[in-house]
Amino acid sequence: MLNRRNFARLAGAAIIALSTALPSFAQDPIVIKFSHVVASDTPKGKGAEKFKELAEQYTDGKVRVEVYPNSQLYKDKEELEALQLGAVQMLAPSLAKFGPLGVQQFELFDLPMLFNGREDLRKITEGDVGRELLDMLEPKGITGLAYWDNGFKIMSANSPLVTPDDFLGLKMRIQSSKILEAQMQALGAVPQVMAFSEVYQALQTGVVDGTENPPSNMYTQRMNEVQSHATLSQHGYLGYAVIVNKAFWDGLPADVREGLDRAMTEATEYANGIAEDENDRALQAMMDAGTTEFHELTEEERAEWYETLRPVHEEMADRIGADLLQKVYDALGTTN
Repeated sequence: MLNRRNFARLAGAAIIALSTALPSFAQDPIVIKFSHVVASDTPKGKGAEKFKELAEQYTDGKVRVEVYPNSQLYKDKEELEALQLGAVQMLAPSLAKFGPLGVQQFELFDLPMLFNGREDLRKITEGDVGRELLDMLEPKGITGLAYWDNGFKIMSANSPLVTPDDFLGLKMRIQSSKILEAQMQALGAVPQVMAFSEVYQALQTGVVDGTENPPSNMYTQRMNEVQSHATLSQHGYLGYAVIVNKAFWDGLPADVREGLDRAMTEATEYANGIAEDENDRALQAMMDAGTTEFHELTEEERAEWYETLRPVHEEMADRIGADLLQKVYDALGTTN
């Protein structure tokens, strides 16, 4: 939750931005503030820039998109409230962030050892479950537009992370998610919720021992400079939902919204298309830098991780919804 000072700041911004939150189309162009917390040269950052380019093109200049990366406007805990207040119009938060908003069903994407690659992932994000989840945001004043990939996560620390026993007692940074808390606890680690913008310094000073990230996030935030070991575990997925203030979106002229829909469709194809390559390049760059030793799990080691982490599904079934989780298993053709 916001403290009183930050709430006052957001409320003031919302008043100033009222003409964009509930747009007055006498003004030209319509401004869309698109805020996010990662670097511009990540898959999400590049996707946001592609959306800006296409949105301005397909609306014939009726819309101007202002992209604010790297938590320039709001940090993790602030940005959803900023969107609801109309201080910004568009975000692409990680899927775990909807839990504190009361839509904890999105945390199913945080379940460890759930997806066996991107083909599995598409069965959910492009299927009935993905649409059902986005529809759950409507009562919160939010319209869900698309899912954007980052990638599958690796674990990092300043000590080797080969077996689950290696996590015992380590302080591991996570984003706010009950499922990620349960994941780290299953490994014997101590989960530490922390804003993404604070992680590098926390790793550098030893406030936390390690974290989990797709390679592109780890590299663009220079975490490899302060993490001597990493394991290519691909134990979980990090992705985003592109969302917009519902009142703003519903109030747009039909032709403008049509152009923005087209821009979002193409930006989504672009962002998801480059995500895997961006992560591969980031991983290679970190390997070339030589500051981090990377370990690839053997089949036997991965089986041990699976045995340790898969019970988190059953533990968190009530939080996600047993029926929803079963729909996921059915779509993936797996069992619990």
